[in-house]
Amino acid sequence: MHTDLFQDMAQSIIDGEVDTGKRLARQAIELGVDPLQAIDKGFVAGMTEVGEQFSKGQVFLPHLVQAAQVMKAAVAILQPELAKRGAARQMLGKVVLGTVKGDIHDIGKNLVGIMLSANGFEVYDLGHDVPVNAFVDKAREVSADIVGMSALLTTTMMRQKDVIKALSEAGLRAKVKVIVGGASVSRNWVEEIGADGFSKDAVGAVALAKELLADK
Repeated sequence: MHTDLFQDMAQSIIDGEVDTGKRLARQAIELGVDPLQAIDKGFVAGMTEVGEQFSKGQVFLPHLVQAAQVMKAAVAILQPELAKRGAARQMLGKVVLGTVKGDIHDIGKNLVGIMLSANGFEVYDLGHDVPVNAFVDKAREVSADIVGMSALLTTTMMRQKDVIKALSEAGLRAKVKVIVGGASVSRNWVEEIGADGFSKDAVGAVALAKELLADK
């Protein structure tokens, strides 16, 4: 039932058509389609396909960004219907996300947030230029499973280390996984600061988050 609609939703993501995605989301509401099914069987299916194509080098970052924008717009339309029905997607975990203090680059971080949300994570995006204590306070407030930090600049990467230290001092480090990202982040850096993993792109960040919480 509604198979064609779900396929059209997935295709709107693949094609990067924001207006089409929004129209299909409204159509789903008008038809009484379960908004959870619309998201998971329709739009998430398309996002998964684009993510796989990106991983294989068949599409590139601008395509992934556009697909994520469709996803974000469609979910925004379906969200009130979810609330009205008292429905909630099964969440894989809670992620506190932000670009560290002194760094205003957030395109990659924003994309990670959208992809994590699309794949069933509850994301608390603190934005960019985020102070160390803000990560700690939010992680404590929401009982986060993961803290994710982005830093594009080598001069701001040290803030990732500072956040991990602050999480330890607050007694939270054993309770949360820490993932980092950014152009200069490497496996050596991850080991040096005691993070749990890193990813160069949003697709990899989703896979990493799922792996880290697999035993949850």
